[in-house]
Amino acid sequence: MTHTDATARPPSDVSEFPDRPEFPTASTPTGGLTVWAPHRSRVALWLDGNVHEMRRGNQDLWHTTCDLPPHGVDYGFLLDDASTPLPDPRSLWQPRGVHAPSRRYDHRTFRWTDQGWTGRALMGSVIYELHVGTFTERGTFDAAIDRLDHLVSLGVDFVEVMPVNAFDGPHGWGYDGVLWYAVHEPYGGPDGFKRFVDACHARGLAVLLDVVYNHLGPSGACLGEFGPYFTGSTPWGPALNLDGPGSDEVRRYVVDNALGWLRDFHVDGLRLDAVHALVDRRATPLLEELAAEVDALAAHLRRPLTLVAESDLNDPRLVTAREAGGHGLHAQWNDDVHHCLHTALTGERQGYYADFGSLTALAATLREGFFHAGTWSSFRGRSHGRPVDTRRLPGHRFVAFLQNHDQVGNRATGDRLSASLSPGLLACGAAILLCSPYTPMLFMGEEWGAGTPWQFFASFPDPELAEAVRRGRRAEFAEHGWGAAEVPDPISPETVERSRLDWSEPGRGWHRELLSLYRALVALRRARPALSDPWLDRLGVDVDEDARWIVLHRTDGRGDEVHLACNLGQEAVRVPVAGVDLDVLLSNGTATPDVAGDGHPGWVELGPETFAVLAARVGPRRPPVGPSSSVV
Repeated sequence: MTHTDATARPPSDVSEFPDRPEFPTASTPTGGLTVWAPHRSRVALWLDGNVHEMRRGNQDLWHTTCDLPPHGVDYGFLLDDASTPLPDPRSLWQPRGVHAPSRRYDHRTFRWTDQGWTGRALMGSVIYELHVGTFTERGTFDAAIDRLDHLVSLGVDFVEVMPVNAFDGPHGWGYDGVLWYAVHEPYGGPDGFKRFVDACHARGLAVLLDVVYNHLGPSGACLGEFGPYFTGSTPWGPALNLDGPGSDEVRRYVVDNALGWLRDFHVDGLRLDAVHALVDRRATPLLEELAAEVDALAAHLRRPLTLVAESDLNDPRLVTAREAGGHGLHAQWNDDVHHCLHTALTGERQGYYADFGSLTALAATLREGFFHAGTWSSFRGRSHGRPVDTRRLPGHRFVAFLQNHDQVGNRATGDRLSASLSPGLLACGAAILLCSPYTPMLFMGEEWGAGTPWQFFASFPDPELAEAVRRGRRAEFAEHGWGAAEVPDPISPETVERSRLDWSEPGRGWHRELLSLYRALVALRRARPALSDPWLDRLGVDVDEDARWIVLHRTDGRGDEVHLACNLGQEAVRVPVAGVDLDVLLSNGTATPDVAGDGHPGWVELGPETFAVLAARVGPRRPPVGPSSSVV
């Protein structure tokens, strides 16, 4: 755990964010470096080939009084009698990889242009998840900047970037990071990430960064050499020591990392990976501590900062305000909505999908937040979850999705919904998602029904580790009947290449039409208050299991009412819709309203695999908005 002294506020043309001590409890001599190494008898600073002895101080912090290395100089730490320097646990720059010494990085050298950026609130927003390495052909931050205008035209508000912390090898999902403060060099390093964030802000896009605090990767992890960072294990590696001896410094390491992304890289929020894997028995959980510090930083920066958790606990306390006894996070991923949508559209029922295979389950989950809310889970063999108080907890605190990196990439072949569903069903799924009261998230390429898969890949240089990953991946799916030849080799560069988006697709055929429909749905969500209203107790849902239709009734409580009718079946249906004089605002096919009159509910005739968004007529009847039209 390394600390540098705070410096004076940089000039306004460099940054609007003043530097802040990373470790305010440390007593650090002016100009020196400090590292936490409680169980070492000797620590020395290796600085561009020269060795400087360090002294043990309070809290087992070792420090040196030599001048701070200037920007661009390599350095590391020698522990006990070792002759090979280890990288700084808080390294910001690893240009030669995670096994090499660190390189000094000074945040003041980057010139920001986003001084006028005031941030984005999550409520009412749409999130777009992307992986930098496969979003474009070059797989860099600068290449991703060239595609940001596509996201602007799509209408999204947040760009959620999968982990960019430093990991071993050039290619990977990012969840095997080992130096959490450094930006993966093949993507463009720290300056590249800052250019990306700055470019997003220039276009009105906020940035969420995916961070992993539950484990480290298997190659290049040196934290354990410095101190008791780990205890126990997770399915992916050793668990972080959050409540044992020495855990004060470990928790500080996590919190300072989070604050650094938000403060120094101008990121607008963090997606916290698999928080259910955090083993923390303290009276004040790490998540609550983190939320409190992030809120304090937001107050200081005068812009909203967002924390989104991934959790399979189905526990609404994560996103309940601290004042009400919760952890105070701002949102969490909602797998139950995904599972219900996926099974309704695909008919799959294997594994954890077994409980979710009905429109009735989808309706209940849309209304109540979770499907498993203290109810029996056949996959777990026990009851699971806790009910959501729909009168007090708004839907925007739950991030819903049709697809994400996990639900696509953890399939045997990384096949997207577009590999098995018709354009009509893809459109119906998008309509349900974007007309729901939840915060919708799109996975890169989903908006045009990308034909490219998104597969699991890694690139560990160690051949034994690479082979272990290859065998483990194939063994995992062999249990479900997949042959070794059918499961893509995760170490092969071809797997990465197959997973890159094909940017020629959005301009042709049904891909272009689906993209136009996504744009129209996002625009309609923004235009109609009833569709952006987050309160679950204002949502009504009707279904017919046999006829395969579902209707969502949305209202903002102030007079705006919108209805979404979806026919997921293969035959035309006549669907009852509450309303006596309805216009079709948007549809992907044949949709004909039929007014009953005399105050009775109307009907809408829907063709196969067709949706229609309807609202009470205002003025003369307007033609429906089709996939190639714009929303008025």
